[in-house]
Order: sequence, then structure tokens, then C-alpha cells
Amino acid sequence: MKLITGLGNPGKKYQKNRHNVGFLVLDRLRERFLFQKNYNVTDWEEEKTFMSEMAFLKQGSRVIAILQKPLTYMNNSGQAVSKVIKKYDIEKLEENFILIHDDLDIRLGEYKIQKGRGPKDHNGLNNITLMLGGDEYWRVRVGVDNREDRRIIGEEYVLNRFMKDEIVIIEEVIGKVTNELVERLEITR
Repeated sequence: MKLITGLGNPGKKYQKNRHNVGFLVLDRLRERFLFQKNYNVTDWEEEKTFMSEMAFLKQGSRVIAILQKPLTYMNNSGQAVSKVIKKYDIEKLEENFILIHDDLDIRLGEYKIQKGRGPKDHNGLNNITLMLGGDEYWRVRVGVDNREDRRIIGEEYVLNRFMKDEIVIIEEVIGKVTNELVERLEITR
């Protein structure tokens, strides 16, 4: 079983901002399986025990992946992730845990999927690495940086919404990331 976690902040205030790109990718990934034969995906449900919204991707009655949106706010995401890993006995995190997050080190329109690499100043990522006791897991690093003025503080910038012209770009990237995740899950149509 795999755990795929997207990072973001809960609430309408943050819904479509740069920091919530992990949630946006998970929504698209879940939608991808809504109408596919041989697969069933549950609705998003708030699971208070896990401080998360979760959906389960099933093949028959077997759960093949858990989709998780931590509701702890970004800086405490590790608490929610570690609870799910423990409860569902997710083993071999280097193979079975995928974390999706925004990345200011990557330009808008680009992404990278890498193991053990990520931005140095991402509090959500740092908290997860701390709670798991290591960083050997897959990261989907979605670029959100489109600043013309580099003096804008990153922590403020990621809480801004995408501009109209940027929405087209981020939607295209989300589609590419979703396709690659489906391939990595070895799931066929």
C-alpha cells in the first residue's frame, strides 16, 4: 500500500494559493480514478484521528493507495503523516511514501520528482522529515515561483493565489504530475 500526501493549509482562505498545490494535485489524482473501470476511489472524508482529509484508492476490495491532505496547517504536517504511516503500517517509505508540495526553488511550469531532495526552507517538508526520522522518500516538487521582484519574502509569496495567467500554467503542470504519478503507481486505464 502506498501513501500519497499533498501539502497545503486547510480552509477557504488558502484554497487556491501557491502553498496548496499539493492539495490541488491530490484532487486531480482522485478525479482521475472516479470513472475508471477496475478502480474505486472514495470521497474525501475528514479523519480527525489522523488530522487529515483522506480518500482511499481501491482495486476490488484491496486498498492500493491512501490519499492524504493533512489539516494540521503546513508547519505541523509531520504529525498527521506519521499517524497514518503508523496506523496503516506503511513500510519501506523509500518506495511507498510520496509527498507532493510547492517549491520556490523551481519555476512555475516545472516540476521534479526526486527522492531525498527538496527545498531547505519548506517548513512542512522539514516537519515531516523530522517526524519520520529521515528524508528517503519520494517528493513531487511542483514549482510555484514566478516572482519578478526577488525581494518578496517567500513565506508571504506562497500564501498568494495564482494570477489568472498562471492558472493555465499550473493546471497543465498538475495534469503532467498526475499522469506521472499514475505511471509510478503502475496503474493502467
